[in-house]
Amino acid sequence: MSYDFSKFKKELSEIESWLTKEYTTIRTGMASPALLDSVKVESYGSFMPINQLATVGTEDARTIRVSPWDKSQVRGIEKAINDANLGVSVASDSAGVRVIFPELTSERRVLLIKSAKEKLEKARVSLRGEREKVWEDIQKKEKNGEMGEDEKFSLKEEMQKYVDASNKKFEEIFSKKEKEISI
Repeated sequence: MSYDFSKFKKELSEIESWLTKEYTTIRTGMASPALLDSVKVESYGSFMPINQLATVGTEDARTIRVSPWDKSQVRGIEKAINDANLGVSVASDSAGVRVIFPELTSERRVLLIKSAKEKLEKARVSLRGEREKVWEDIQKKEKNGEMGEDEKFSLKEEMQKYVDASNKKFEEIFSKKEKEISI
């Protein structure tokens, strides 16, 4: 009997996607529209993401331009970005809102790298949790007589290969982000 690792692989892929998405919210010295993804603007009595109210794009290496479709939303967008406390400067004009990224100080770089390491560790903890679930399932199947002890240990080795590959991917994603922050 062979074990179906498809659900496990899907979970590993979701953890990797989560880590990648989390890293897009860590601000480097470069302007990234993804930084504004979590900002919600009060609009017509409800809170909406900025990208549903405006076009968000980069103007230059350190500036994001937010151009609302309804110009009456400019003040609300400006307030929401300021309230989000992202460590950026915000200026509005007739065309919309300009979000300016300041140069990173060495202390700020250290804090950002520390934050990136914390997110990496969260991904690793999730990975270990998923590994434990699969290992318990394999042990249960062996105990119920659905597989032999040899097969159990060969499945454990196969599972560990997936875990090692995911950890390697996590490290690569972290290294790339660390390099971005350090530039």
